Amino acid sequence: MSLNNLKPAQGSNNNSTKRLGRGEGSGKGGTSTRGHKGAKSRSGYSKKIGFEGGQMPLQRRVPKFGFTNINRTVYNVINLDTLQNLVNEKKVKKEITFDKLVELGLAKSNKLVKILGRGTLEVPLKVSAHKFSSTAKAAIEGVGGEIIKI
Repeated sequence: MSLNNLKPAQGSNNNSTKRLGRGEGSGKGGTSTRGHKGAKSRSGYSKKIGFEGGQMPLQRRVPKFGFTNINRTVYNVINLDTLQNLVNEKKVKKEITFDKLVELGLAKSNKLVKILGRGTLEVPLKVSAHKFSSTAKAAIEGVGGEIIKI
């Protein structure tokens, strides 16, 4: 191998375009394919997201409605059937703590957890969470389990 037979790896060199703004003789001089005047012909131009050439953008044309409560509390929900699956797969035995839910990937450490009543629970469990639905509470206590609000 010597310097005269070195060449770039196939597909790495993608210089097939003409060089712009390198004189009139190049065929791409003068305005450098940008046309005459206007924002797009200037250096440093960048279009804002959603800009539609001066036409009223879709984001502003579509009517807004409804209400967004900025103080809304968002819970990460876990159903009873999920808890039963954890028992069936022998991932938990008698107690399900918030830390265990985080460890198993069912919750994040900085989020709140609510237990909902979908499915059935067949084993008595001691469940710790931030909130419980009334059906989940009845189902857990009906089997002989215990709920602990964090």
